[in-house]
Amino acid sequence: MEILWVLMALVMLGFVLLQISRRRRGAVGLVEPGHPDAADPANYGFAREEELDIRMPGPDEDLLDVLDLVQRTQDYRGAQQLLAGTEAEGERRWQRVQAFAGAASLELRQRPGGVGETPGGQWLRVWRAEAPKDAGGAAVHAEFLVQQAWRTATPGSDDFRIIMEEAKAACGEAALLAPGDPIPYIVELSVARGLGYSREEFEQLWLKILDRAPHHMGAHLAALQYWCEKWHGSRQLAYSFAEAAAARAPRGSLLAAMPLFAVFEHLPEVNLVSGFYQSEVVTKAVHGALHAIHSARPDDPMQAHVRHLLVFFLVRGERWAEAMNQLTVIDGHVGALPWTLSADPAAEFAVYRALAVAGYEANGGSPATLPH
Repeated sequence: MEILWVLMALVMLGFVLLQISRRRRGAVGLVEPGHPDAADPANYGFAREEELDIRMPGPDEDLLDVLDLVQRTQDYRGAQQLLAGTEAEGERRWQRVQAFAGAASLELRQRPGGVGETPGGQWLRVWRAEAPKDAGGAAVHAEFLVQQAWRTATPGSDDFRIIMEEAKAACGEAALLAPGDPIPYIVELSVARGLGYSREEFEQLWLKILDRAPHHMGAHLAALQYWCEKWHGSRQLAYSFAEAAAARAPRGSLLAAMPLFAVFEHLPEVNLVSGFYQSEVVTKAVHGALHAIHSARPDDPMQAHVRHLLVFFLVRGERWAEAMNQLTVIDGHVGALPWTLSADPAAEFAVYRALAVAGYEANGGSPATLPH
């Protein structure tokens, strides 16, 4: 009987691999660089894999310049000034808070400190000590604690809960320093997920965010996690939350792309249906995201997040030309879903990009035919 189960598993695995490798109009796959049939992404002006920036979803030169200065000098004041000059209700401030907190967390991981050694991220500790009333520093500190919890402890463990409770208190302090700022409450959404807030508690937190920034895409993405099946909700609750956000999205808002993120969060681990990525639910979500991109402001910093996820779905759905159109905009940065779920985001992105190029060329495309 055990042998029968093994044989069935092998057949299932073979079927899955066949579906992954099979492409319309002939086989489209990856071959070694230099192979006569190899499609070279460099022909389209795309960055080399080793040049891909895994820190951010899209360009933010001001942030990169300041982050480089802070890490090089260990002087927090550049970060303080940048956040003070960034619109509180906007998406970019939230991204910058995440970036500074992530940089401090990774520094600490790389240099935990020891006898006679200064631990990494010391500039954030100095920031909080020297400017305890600075709202930007308080928000970064709260997000830093959240990231530390997820990176260093197992969800549900005592260590995880202790760090998350500290993060919750830090969110409260940050909120008191800037009553109209949605960022402390957005940070707390991750705390709510980690500590398992009741639905009533979560709804109360969510209302505070809606009062301050009702159309904040980053906040909606963070809240979606709570409603997902893998955390404290279900597929239906997550879909309902995403569809409601899309329905009330004002013109030009990227909230219309929320259903695509809900679909992504509930993808089957093993998909045995070859047409899943051409199914009605996926197609509808993709079209909503494409519409959102076309109507959004060109400088909306959340565009990159939507475009990265679109590349994933468009490649899986063998919509090569549309995938290439997205790649021409986002190439160079890979700090976004779905690539950040991989141990090597740049390599994961490069595989999908190579598949897009190969599929595009297999259907008659070339660098000359790709609009820029």
